[in-house]
Amino acid sequence: MAVIEVKNLHKVYKETKIPVYAVNGIDINFEEGEFTAVVGPSGSGKTTFLNMVGGLDKPSEGEVIIDGTNISTLRSGKLIDFRLHNIGFVFQSYNLIPVLTAMENVAFIMQLQGWSKEKRKQRAKELLENVGIGDKLDNRPGNLSGGQQQRVAVARALATKPKFILADEPTANLDSKATRELLDMMQKMNEESKITFIFATHDQRVMDKARRIVTIDDGKVVSDISK
Repeated sequence: MAVIEVKNLHKVYKETKIPVYAVNGIDINFEEGEFTAVVGPSGSGKTTFLNMVGGLDKPSEGEVIIDGTNISTLRSGKLIDFRLHNIGFVFQSYNLIPVLTAMENVAFIMQLQGWSKEKRKQRAKELLENVGIGDKLDNRPGNLSGGQQQRVAVARALATKPKFILADEPTANLDSKATRELLDMMQKMNEESKITFIFATHDQRVMDKARRIVTIDDGKVVSDISK
């Protein structure tokens, strides 16, 4: 059964004389527990697509329905609340807050949800230990390697126990060892907790791990292959 339904999705940018169709009529479903890579060349529309699925960007036309909620019609406040409670994000640039420690970065999103200080500290510590950097709790991002920063980002994405994690080029700045460890960790979480992972990527290492590969080109799905 589909937990994410994408219907006739479009994103058109009209700031120039000639409109740019970043996403051009995508219809696709995702089921619970998928580990899917959305791939395509630079400029193909995969990141824009992922941003609209996650509610970070509004479609020009079409719908994104997640667990029965049409997020395309939600007003800003309700959309933020929906994202906060249902979707975790992992970005290429980590998007950590530089002045906060690893633990504080992970705990911050729980603070937004109203968790008590004690509970968010306990969960942040547990998550950072689970992703293999329990000894870096008090380190700020500037004192962590790229791989360690991305682990903090994954821990933060998991903090609120989301059903879905959307990852935009999460391995782009990582070496082979860090990439392998990160993907193994995500795959384990997917298999054990049934979290649905959707990646936007051009990294063959991610594609090798994925159980489904959706190829986007010129804003359209041109291939959809399950392994």
